[in-house]
Amino acid sequence: MLNISQNKWEKVSRSIGLYRYAPTGRYFARVRYKGKLYRKSLETNDSAIAKRRLGEFNRTLERTDAASGNKSFAAVLDEYSATLIGTKSTVEDKNVIIDKIKTTLFGAETLPLRLLKPSQIKAWLATHYGHKSASYYNSALMLVRDALEAAVRDRVIAENAARDIKYRKRKTPIRLTPTFEQFKQIVAEVRAQKFNQVSEHSSDLIEFLGLAGLGQAEAASLTPSEVDLDAGRIIVYRHKTDAGFAIPIYPQLRPLIERLCAGKKHDERLFAVKECHKALRNACKRLGFPHFHASIVAPNVHYSRNRARRRRESDRTVARPS
Repeated sequence: MLNISQNKWEKVSRSIGLYRYAPTGRYFARVRYKGKLYRKSLETNDSAIAKRRLGEFNRTLERTDAASGNKSFAAVLDEYSATLIGTKSTVEDKNVIIDKIKTTLFGAETLPLRLLKPSQIKAWLATHYGHKSASYYNSALMLVRDALEAAVRDRVIAENAARDIKYRKRKTPIRLTPTFEQFKQIVAEVRAQKFNQVSEHSSDLIEFLGLAGLGQAEAASLTPSEVDLDAGRIIVYRHKTDAGFAIPIYPQLRPLIERLCAGKKHDERLFAVKECHKALRNACKRLGFPHFHASIVAPNVHYSRNRARRRRESDRTVARPS
């Protein structure tokens, strides 16, 4: 413990709270803030560096709450966990990461959060997520960043130790896209399976995905109330981003949309099936085609969709009807 009454300690003139330990030449901070005495080694023998670090130490005391100075990372994570929102699976995935941090990060339960260093976080990420995909790694890093940022806002710590740790770049998946002729053959092949009870529904979904340029999750939730035949547009709800947008009803798509909407109630689903992976895979196998992804978009439809979106920028975000 630092004791200024001994001759081994030298008070540095014109620097309040700065002391030098004579035997080693190391500088220390001894600062009283709001009635409490704080001591810290400045880890240098250089007076200029020591004065700069003393200033940083004083600013840190001003930016943090002394009552939370010894709060552990685990305690901060428990508070952060109570604020999580989103789908059940998303919250569960985040809680799995939180439990892993609390059980595997050294000192998470016992040491004050202010002692956590960026190198410790990087080492932990490399150990537990370095061998996994960039998506897994980035999810863990994002959670750590958010939890530490919440601690900064609550004045538990002065700075976010994970702030400068970089996300890993995600690889762009390469997905084969059929030609328009191949696309029509796939739809016809799926529809031709008379002994399959859902072949008609699967072929309708595949045909819609290709002609509209949408994904399965977006298409599966569509109802007639979201189709405006007079205005020539479809209002689509994207579950992943919790936002809506509109796409035009392309000429090649209109006959299919009119048939799907015919005789259905306003809140009835357009499609009787939610996915078409199996039907698509089997059709490609029978036709000798490569395995195309479910989000098959004909090139000319994809181009038309992007061009139409640019023309209708003002209508890009649309609220979903209640």
